[in-house]
Amino acid sequence: MKVIRKLDTKVFMDGPEVCREYVVTPKITFGSSTLLPGQTGGIDPGHPNGHEVFYVSRGTVLMHNTATNEFYELHEEDIILVYEGEPHELTNIGTEPAVITWSCAPRTD
Repeated sequence: MKVIRKLDTKVFMDGPEVCREYVVTPKITFGSSTLLPGQTGGIDPGHPNGHEVFYVSRGTVLMHNTATNEFYELHEEDIILVYEGEPHELTNIGTEPAVITWSCAPRTD
């Protein structure tokens, strides 16, 4: 087992979206994203060989599949499964910061 502290994560920006990568192994990746009200993150082109799960820890977000132009409203404790190759972006449609955790398996770039 291994404990990873918030201060030890890789932090990066995807547009205005603040992302943290907690775990990256050959089998899985796990991280989080934070968006302020009204912000939309960058478009993730999707992962050709992996599924990605998003869990809304705090707030209300809109997940947009940019290929099909479908939208999914997600509230605290909701999960959405994104299949391989589905491009997507998140928008905070709430009135407070949104925190979303995400994981992709198997790990793909």
